[in-house]
Order: sequence, then structure tokens, then C-alpha cells
Amino acid sequence: MQNEVIITCAVTGAGDTRAKNPAVPVTPEEICESVLEAEKAGAAVAHIHVRDPETGKASRKPEFYRETVERIRETGSNIVINVTAGMGGDFVPDEADPSRGGEGTDMASAQERIEHILELKPEICTLDCGSMNYADAAYITTPDQLRVMAKGIRDAGVKPEIEVFELGHIWMAKQLIAEGLIEEPPLFQLCMGIPFCAPGEPECMMAMRDQLPEGALWAGFGIGRNQFPLAAQAILLGGHMRVGLEDNIYLEKGVLADNAKLVEKAVGLVKTLGAGIASPDRAREILKL
Repeated sequence: MQNEVIITCAVTGAGDTRAKNPAVPVTPEEICESVLEAEKAGAAVAHIHVRDPETGKASRKPEFYRETVERIRETGSNIVINVTAGMGGDFVPDEADPSRGGEGTDMASAQERIEHILELKPEICTLDCGSMNYADAAYITTPDQLRVMAKGIRDAGVKPEIEVFELGHIWMAKQLIAEGLIEEPPLFQLCMGIPFCAPGEPECMMAMRDQLPEGALWAGFGIGRNQFPLAAQAILLGGHMRVGLEDNIYLEKGVLADNAKLVEKAVGLVKTLGAGIASPDRAREILKL
């Protein structure tokens, strides 16, 4: 078990969750405020998606990322900024012509997916390391697309957080590391319980942990009611943890959460298990940023 645990707060995601919980931040101003509240509660890292302020739907427009990140930086916040580069891979086949994308499809080139990363240069950005069935759609990222993205991220001086949703993604990440496209020590995020990827079970998290390359840094998370059981599992297995409204909108059954309350609960969990909470600067040291 880690002596000091890094808590990441994923403050808002791509799902249609605002209608279910009004605490889910949508606008750059709301996202910035939620990041600051999470930092005050004990989060060392903020994982950031953006949304269209008018519709509340997920977006990958660079101007929304720019405003959000600039707002956080202008406050003087010390939190480690981790920006998603996972948008632009959603494919839903058209019923009449499966070779074409139907409603819900959002496909972008590898360069487009990291455009905002190259401009804003956050300390960390995510790299979803493979394709998969993702609920009712397919998420598509080919090996060559990953090579382009990994090289761009590396050359920008940003550390990739390698999001892995199944064992094959770890295999792909090892290949990118072997090719020099991801620098060591690599940082992994074990993403558990997303339909229909790695099940949110302790045995599955352990199996994925055991396949990580030697010396890898890692964290893990689960979604919904499995958020805290799998956060505890990650800590016990020697990793760090992620919580936040992207993954779970409840503090407990029937009680809606906000990001600060989820982080506070995470802090309590870490302390109960006998570990300390890493500050943002300590997280930088641990993660070799």
C-alpha cells in the first residue's frame, strides 16, 4: 500500500448526468469552481472534460478547454491539471449503411484529438489506449492513431495518463513504451466497470495491476456504486485513486453528491486505511512531472 495516496477528482464527464444531478458542472466557470472546491477538499489532481455551456452536452471544442484551463490557472490554484484527450472516437453504425456513422458518432483524427493538449500543455493528459465496445457504441482508436497521439503528447512535454479499459490496452501501451513513444515511468489509470469492458470486480483490477510494466505508476477507479469499493481496492493493491462526478453522482444510496463531498469521503477512506494524502506538489514528485 502507498504511504501517500494521490486523489484525482474527475469533475465532469461526457455523460448526460446534469439532468440527474444539478451539481455536475457544465460551463467553464462552473468547472473551474468545482476544481477549486475539490482541491480544497484534498484532491491533488483534477481530471477535466468540457461541455457545451448552452446544451450541457459533451464537447471537444478547443475554446472550451482553453477557457476552462485558463480560468483555473488564473486563480493561482496549485492542483495538477489533467485534461482528457479521449474525445473523438465514438462510432455508432448507421442502420441503413453500417460503413457510415449514424446519430451519436463523433470521429476525429489523431491530431484533432490532441489539438487542445498541444496548445494548453497541461501537466497530464489522458491517452485511451485502444478500441472497445463502450455501452451502446464503439470507441475506436487504432494503433497508428495512438502512435501519432503519443508522439505529439511526448513532444509537448505532457505526461500521458494511459487509460486502460481491458487487458489488451495494457499490451498496446507496452508496445508504445517499447517504441519510445511513452517515456518511463508510465502512468496508468485502470478503468473498471464500464460496460462492456473490464468488470468492476476486485479480481479484474488485480489481473490488470499484475500486467502493468515494472515500475509503472497507477491509479484505479470504478463507476456508480462501485466507486468507493474499487477506490479502496486500488489503494490496497498499491495504487492511487480517482473519484468524482464523472464516474458517480451519489454520495451514498439516494443522496446526490458534489465533487468536494466525494473527495472528502475519499480522504476519509484513505486515512481509515492508514495512508496519508498527497498534496499537489507531492503528487508531482511521485508522478515524476
